[in-house]
Amino acid sequence: MPQLSVVIITYNEEKNIARCLASVKDIADEIVVLDSFSKDKTEEICHSFGVKFYQHAFDGHIQQKNRAITYATFPHILSLDADEAIDETLKQSILQVKNNWTHDGYYMNRLTNYCGHWVKHCNWYPDTKLRLWDSRKGAWTGINPHDKYELTAGDKNTKHIKGDILHYSYYTIQDHYKQVEYFTTIASKAYVEAGKKAPFYKLIANPIAKFIDHYFLHLGFLDGKAGFLISKISAYATWLKYKKIRTLIQESTFAK
Repeated sequence: MPQLSVVIITYNEEKNIARCLASVKDIADEIVVLDSFSKDKTEEICHSFGVKFYQHAFDGHIQQKNRAITYATFPHILSLDADEAIDETLKQSILQVKNNWTHDGYYMNRLTNYCGHWVKHCNWYPDTKLRLWDSRKGAWTGINPHDKYELTAGDKNTKHIKGDILHYSYYTIQDHYKQVEYFTTIASKAYVEAGKKAPFYKLIANPIAKFIDHYFLHLGFLDGKAGFLISKISAYATWLKYKKIRTLIQESTFAK
């Protein structure tokens, strides 16, 4: 039976981290937390669970998650965010995998709680994630802050397992807007560095398309008020990202 390292990155997660750690303590052979010098009680809570606690300055979600893996003793990894936990069904599925590890990676669904409402539509569910894998066969990739784990070309033997990651995303609407501001700043810089453009039509068309996709095509209206807010703020986030990209390009042009 392979031993399992649960790996988590944190920054000021005192509201969430205890729930996350409690959900995995019975299936983990070790829990590794890489913290970005939290200023709250995150470290204290982590030590109370007996985790292996490390700190490193944050230099990007992808970079930090890849770095966190290097602190793990075992190559078989379950990766979670601090605002996530696993439900009982997923816990049992992971235990079954440990007893008979046959694939390079395992996909699972993620169910998000938005201001107290479990979101079943809006293109937010099943939100399938590759979070259980042999770390020798892949790496975190993507464009910050939207990271994703990818197995190498020759190692894509995967399986979907039952159960949900429970994602406690936003406690208030204000939290959502703050995250949008933070994420769009990171994303716009990453897009510009990658040479991506933001033509004016995308500033208009893409936010409209985002709202239609979430609210109508992915049945967001069935999630009631939460579905409308998610669709509206997602559209706003799309607009804001392209606006920031255009601003950065213009500033770069004027600086030359």
